Amino acid sequence: MSRPASEFALIDRHFRRPSRHADVRIGIGDDAAIIATAPGLDLALSVDMLVEGRHFLAGADAHDVGHKTLAVNLSDLAAMGARPRFALLAGALPDADEHWLARFMDGFRALAGRHEVELVGGDTTRGPRNLCVTVVGDLPAGTAITRAGARPGDDVYVSGSLGGAALALHALRGAIHLAPDALAAVRVRLDRPEPRVALGLGLRGVASAALDLSDGLTGDLGHLLAASRCGARIEIARIPADAALPLHGASRALALQCLLAGGDDYELCFTAPVHARPHVDVAARDAGVGCTRIGSITAAAELVVVDESGSPLAEMPLAFDHFR
Repeated sequence: MSRPASEFALIDRHFRRPSRHADVRIGIGDDAAIIATAPGLDLALSVDMLVEGRHFLAGADAHDVGHKTLAVNLSDLAAMGARPRFALLAGALPDADEHWLARFMDGFRALAGRHEVELVGGDTTRGPRNLCVTVVGDLPAGTAITRAGARPGDDVYVSGSLGGAALALHALRGAIHLAPDALAAVRVRLDRPEPRVALGLGLRGVASAALDLSDGLTGDLGHLLAASRCGARIEIARIPADAALPLHGASRALALQCLLAGGDDYELCFTAPVHARPHVDVAARDAGVGCTRIGSITAAAELVVVDESGSPLAEMPLAFDHFR
């Protein structure tokens, strides 16, 4: 019996095709599609679907769901260095619960207002709760940050901290116990991720490659390395771990899973030449978010993660895959 195809193998096999239109600068395979629509201007388009029980817990606060539904899409535009402009929202709802929908839209509109995003259309139907947003952004022609620009010697960075969202999910499922204040802090990371839009804008012309971390550092960075045809050496000791992660105790294996492959962080992972370090610092300061160098790009086409003693991990945690 053949093994089920991975999510990304299915995309490559059935959806990715050479573009037939010259104005498609970047098609399937990056965080957003880039379309040349007018002289000097490109559009960035991205779509994401959130399914109850898969992307958010059944019974989750509707305000948080509204925030996250838009946030994960804005994170894709941030990774490309695009400024968000418009959104389309489609949803399947199990019933006409106007209280739930009002709370949902309060969360959605609050985040949309902060980023000056206008909801311009969509669709509603009845079914298991399923929410799908298409976002449109713009950027100067030819300035999109893609996954394919990393070069040997470049620094590898991540924004913010990693692992908190995955830790919250493990705690909610009973795999680990967290004190109430610690659980509340990491649950914010799970339920209300913060899209790094300002940082993405600041990294245009600075970062050589970028993507957002939705499925876990090792898996998502692997996509960047594949697109750039290179490898990387990452140091666990440098990765900005969430303060609640128990990296030095009996739960270390679970903590490493959260840190390296947990997903739902929606931070930016990007590369930049060594000479660009001062410019990265400025972009991070202006955006109000920390950016940490966690390793470097190598010519050898493999991802190596070393522990605190400098030894490569014997077994790499597997990043999230919808069809594994």
